[in-house]
Amino acid sequence: MAERKVAAMEEEEGVEIATEAREVEKLKERKVSWTRLRRVDSLNLEAGRVSMSHAHSSEVNWQRTLSLAFQSIGVVYGDIGTSPLYVYSSTFTEGIKDTQDVIGVLSLIIYTIALLPMLKYVFIVLLANDNGDGGTFALYSLICRYAKVSLIPNQQPEDREVSNYKLDTPSNPLRRAQKIKYMLENSKSARILLFLVTIMGTSMVIGDGVLTPSISVLSAVSGIKSLGKDAVVWISVAILIALFCVQRFGTDRVGFSFAPIILLWFLFISGIGLFNLFKYDIGVLRAFNPKYIVDYFKRNGKQAWISLGGIFLCITGTEAMFADLGHFNVRAIQISFSFLVFPALLTAYSGQAAYLMKHADHVANTFYDSIPGPIYWPTFVVAVAAAIIASQAMISGAFAIVSQSLSLGCFPRVKVVHTSAKYEGQVYIPEVNYMLMIACVLVTLAFKTTTNIGNAYGIAVVSVMLITTCLLTLIMLVIWKTSIWWIVLFFSVFGSIELLYVSSVYYKFKQGGFLPLVFAAVLMTVMIIWHYVHKQRYMYELKNKVSAQFIKDLAANRSINRVPGVALLYSELVQGIPPILSHFVGNIPSIHSVLVLVSIKNLPISKVALEERFLFRQVEPRGFRMFRCVVRYGYKDKIEEPHEFERQLVDNLKEFIRHEYFLLEAANNDPNRKDETANNSVPQSTLLAEVGQANGSTVQMEESLPQPNPSNLSSNSIQSFNAVTSTNSSNRTVFSPIPAAEEEMQFVQRAMERGVVYLLGEAEVVAKPNSSVFKKIIVNYVYTFLRKNFRQGEKIMAIPRHRLVRVGMTYEI
Repeated sequence: MAERKVAAMEEEEGVEIATEAREVEKLKERKVSWTRLRRVDSLNLEAGRVSMSHAHSSEVNWQRTLSLAFQSIGVVYGDIGTSPLYVYSSTFTEGIKDTQDVIGVLSLIIYTIALLPMLKYVFIVLLANDNGDGGTFALYSLICRYAKVSLIPNQQPEDREVSNYKLDTPSNPLRRAQKIKYMLENSKSARILLFLVTIMGTSMVIGDGVLTPSISVLSAVSGIKSLGKDAVVWISVAILIALFCVQRFGTDRVGFSFAPIILLWFLFISGIGLFNLFKYDIGVLRAFNPKYIVDYFKRNGKQAWISLGGIFLCITGTEAMFADLGHFNVRAIQISFSFLVFPALLTAYSGQAAYLMKHADHVANTFYDSIPGPIYWPTFVVAVAAAIIASQAMISGAFAIVSQSLSLGCFPRVKVVHTSAKYEGQVYIPEVNYMLMIACVLVTLAFKTTTNIGNAYGIAVVSVMLITTCLLTLIMLVIWKTSIWWIVLFFSVFGSIELLYVSSVYYKFKQGGFLPLVFAAVLMTVMIIWHYVHKQRYMYELKNKVSAQFIKDLAANRSINRVPGVALLYSELVQGIPPILSHFVGNIPSIHSVLVLVSIKNLPISKVALEERFLFRQVEPRGFRMFRCVVRYGYKDKIEEPHEFERQLVDNLKEFIRHEYFLLEAANNDPNRKDETANNSVPQSTLLAEVGQANGSTVQMEESLPQPNPSNLSSNSIQSFNAVTSTNSSNRTVFSPIPAAEEEMQFVQRAMERGVVYLLGEAEVVAKPNSSVFKKIIVNYVYTFLRKNFRQGEKIMAIPRHRLVRVGMTYEI
């Protein structure tokens, strides 16, 4: 019976951890889990389960959903809402030769909006969120959680026990999904391709942060007819500079004022659209018949295909619905788009089409020419405000994507400032902000017109959409396990539409279409180089980690001074002890009385709950007081201020020590286990048990404890464990004090009061002497240039300079 239990637990990787009130009782039933939880060279810690309340919950009341729907109007739809300013002028670049072409273009606009933003994004793509967060990295993180495709080998089995890491999956996975997962995990080419596609998508979205402000502000300011082209350009440049200068205050300062302005904008454009429909030609509503699309292509041939690049601009900003999902929820986005944005856009484009049926020569400035005289200037003011808000949304989105890329080791270190306590995803990055400002100003001065910028803008948007389609198809295959026929239908319909638009926008490569590709190429090059060296540096530390014998010799060496206080030695290595420790001791023969080897680890999920953040392990020998600690963050988590981080780490360390002694007490009171230890019949290994959480800390026994024989773990040990545990009225496990544990915890507390010192490894990475010339250029020059000209590690982690000790070392990769 016991053997069957062991086999069952070994095979079931995703077993759910019981609630805290039943942990002690569960220990009796699951004592054989000692064997299953043995892992080689890992923290070997079974992270506790917590409530899913830390994730974005989709089950909110309707009042809250409607409030979020209203807020989303101002944050999400500024870009797609301002597209009526320039779509017709970008489509009919050489004028309107046949008024029937207007109906054909209107029909294309209607079905493009209905199929891509409405059907694909609102009702399909939004469902592929990462615990409420969206964007290209959300899709990549989902795939990383179901298949081991990360290029950096720092995955641990404990990570899958984080609350936000798990998703509900079918109990009987399909053979097709298993085959694809196996292919992804065992094909280095597939993993590299997936990574490249992801960073290409993020690079394109960052490029949108340059093009959106330029085209939106330039098109809005062009409403001042009395000004010449040069004056419009310089006014736009002034607005752009002001826009980027106020980014440091954060979008939360504006708050709810965004939504009323964009709502007013949608009311204006829909009202103007209805006015023009009834005044000029309501017959343009024939465009709802897709027959006019066929007629348009028959009549114009290649020119109709070329015009698709301008028509596609009607859905710019669609990706923002997915990227900004983390601020709202799926239902809120679905309501706001379906009941406000979608009808307002169709009405606006239909009204402009009706106006063009009578004034075909006004296509260069259709929007402003079609505005009734009495409301011209109010509309102009609202248009400029809406353009600025649209720019703000895409700039904030670029900041968020860079922040996510940074967390996953794909971008040079930059300063990330969280500007809002209300919206977690609102961040400000000074370096990126000013780079975007310079790029926006240069684009505006160089292109001068929205038509030329539109040629570039379309490539960036459609490329991101196509990448989203490919990643979502993979998610359908591997994670959702959707019927193959639905997958084929999804990919063939949306993929073919987007490929058609891709072919059109790339036709205008020489007319400005090259710009987003240049942006993407530069960003991808930076991200690839940084990620490659980051991975090689990690592999170097993994291969040269310090041996256990070195630590034992270090503990026995009486010439090593123990300095009062706590030292936090930072390393990216999550398995084993980094080589920087031996280098540090060799140069400075002293160690603080409590030494914690800290690894900041970023998981491919949006957030990690605070009670699941710290993973501890004591390095033997016990009296040396050296601990390993992995601190896990999601890509949207904020690293705390030093004093708060120190408090959380020490509190969790003390709880770890408390639990460790309780388990040791229980194990030492087992007579069977004492006999085994005396006879040396059990090897030294990791002793680990699931004993619940107290004060949010997660429990694990150290490596130095003997491994119990699960079949011989007697009831005496369990009874001894129960003797020091009980449950209170809140159903939480309460532990009676053990003198040795209390003494150890007090020692740690006194050490913290004496001061905390940060030891930071300053590794200089160089290529091996026998490396190729290309590799030497990449590692020795390009990477070194990026590392020296971006933020250093202590600035990212906000380490106080007066408590920082740098440890230099050279890594040859």
